[in-house]
Amino acid sequence: MSGLTGGRDVFEYAVLRVVPRVERGELINAGIVLYCRARSFVAARTHLDEGRLRALDPDADVEGVRAALHAVECVCRGGDAAGQAAGDDAGRRFRWLVAPRSTVVQPGPVHTGLTADPGAEIERLLRTLVR
Repeated sequence: MSGLTGGRDVFEYAVLRVVPRVERGELINAGIVLYCRARSFVAARTHLDEGRLRALDPDADVEGVRAALHAVECVCRGGDAAGQAAGDDAGRRFRWLVAPRSTVVQPGPVHTGLTADPGAEIERLLRTLVR
């Protein structure tokens, strides 16, 4: 299959959004979750712009948001830090993280692409869509 894609593999990703006041629907992008099944790769990279968050909600719980973003990174890494998801494979952890939710940290829609390097791809998406 990789012959058809030039050595690149399909990946899926979602932008992590911070919605400090869910009832208002205003948001900032704060991270990327990326999954590449062919490489059993799942990872999250986050970047919280506190100034932008406070512009939307001066009373935002910045430490709570940072903790939620850190939890997403832990679930992606697996192991003991992943809590109940520790034993799940990469795909199952990704699907759980991108399931719709009405919380302060929410995943956006899932998008797809092709990449030869999922680690470099997640960094590129973080620079392009978050920072």
